[in-house]
Amino acid sequence: MSVAPTHRERPGVVDLIRAAGAGRAHLYAVQEGSPSAAPAAGAGSIAVAEIPSVVSAGLQVPTLDGGTVEYANFDHGASTPAFTAVKVAVDTATRTYSSVHRGKGWASHVSSAWYEAAREEVAAFIGARDGDSVIFTRNTTDSFNLLARALPRDTVVFVFSTDHHATILPWAARRTVRLEVPGSPQDAEILLDEALRTRRATNRLVVLTGASNVTGELWPVAALTAIARRHGARVALDAAQLAPHAPVDLAALDVDYLAFSGHKLYAPYGTGVLAGRSDWLDAAAPYLAGGGATAAVTPESTTWHTGAARHEGGSPNVLGAVALAAACATIRRSRRAIEAHEARLGARLSEGLRAIDGVRTYSIFGDTHERVAVVTFTLDGLDSGLVAAALSAEHGIGVRDGKFCAHILVDALLEERPYAASVPTTAVRVSAGLGNTDAHVERLVSAVADLVANGPRAAYEIAEGRGWVPVEDTRDVEPPLPW
Repeated sequence: MSVAPTHRERPGVVDLIRAAGAGRAHLYAVQEGSPSAAPAAGAGSIAVAEIPSVVSAGLQVPTLDGGTVEYANFDHGASTPAFTAVKVAVDTATRTYSSVHRGKGWASHVSSAWYEAAREEVAAFIGARDGDSVIFTRNTTDSFNLLARALPRDTVVFVFSTDHHATILPWAARRTVRLEVPGSPQDAEILLDEALRTRRATNRLVVLTGASNVTGELWPVAALTAIARRHGARVALDAAQLAPHAPVDLAALDVDYLAFSGHKLYAPYGTGVLAGRSDWLDAAAPYLAGGGATAAVTPESTTWHTGAARHEGGSPNVLGAVALAAACATIRRSRRAIEAHEARLGARLSEGLRAIDGVRTYSIFGDTHERVAVVTFTLDGLDSGLVAAALSAEHGIGVRDGKFCAHILVDALLEERPYAASVPTTAVRVSAGLGNTDAHVERLVSAVADLVANGPRAAYEIAEGRGWVPVEDTRDVEPPLPW
């Protein structure tokens, strides 16, 4: 049995909290003509760009030469630093943190109102429709596992092999159709159409990715969704790599479900989202059985809530929800400036790295296909793990190396180099974001060019469990614990 919960709060509390905790985008004043400047009316010699600040701005990290350098974080695709506005919101919410929905104290009223206001903010950010559920989860992986548990038993799932493991793996293997790596957007459309024609079922779900976790390329979501609709299939969208960079809208995209993570959206406080049509979610057993998900429990029976509460059993991550809402609000206020900033960084990254002899970049749909600020590459003759270690130890640059939780795609991309003397088994990914500056990009391009020309400056060895490390590391690699 199921009932929808009602959380009654003191009138005006939501507005009060929103007014008290609204974060403000940091305004950077930069010299006109600087790559970080955005046009501002009447600015004269100074232009103001509403680019939100992050708490890690100006972070100094040690290098092997004994000095320090401002950290250049090119691993936004894995996790982002927190917005300053997010930290402010979390600090504010922490003062009144209390149990939600059932407490009678003032702090509980405040926390409850803030938690539900966060849900409303997230719903607005993703264009949720009337009747859609917006469920707080831990991350995108958690969201898709929840959705997998909620599918009707006979549902057949269609997913491209190019996708992140979180998108590929949650579904029942015998009812999952994995589509091969396409060579073009048109190829992707043909593959999906043929698969849907061949594999029929009462309920079918097509799982798509908004932007590739490996290459940053934008997928033809609208075209693929139209194909799914023609075959009567529902659509779930992995927006983890898209939501930080471009608008995502459930209604406009005409998708049924959408998932993303706070830790990729400048809110690394342990919260993600699954949003979408409520019928399958309300009909499914609760994702976590326990308090919060229950309306009533007797010796003979249990009555479960419907709506988001059904799948949010246990004490929720209120501060994580607040953090995510603050990030969504910050991005909505600064969307144009964010897109311009990242487009500039991404263009320079691609241009600079592709101009270096000995650097090979990788794409699913071709180098000119639209993408977010991500470039994946290899260096001739150098292991990707060694490249990442040298960039960090010698230049204070953070990148990601490996297969990026997308093994099938990375293997396919790397195997397309039969002309190479040796085929690499892993790659390097640089993913830019709001923690990066133009100077960071120039340092990265210069460092990669130096690695190609001269190799690492120091000697490195492979340490068990750590990969490549400097043989003689003068840095304090075990800093004091933060508590």
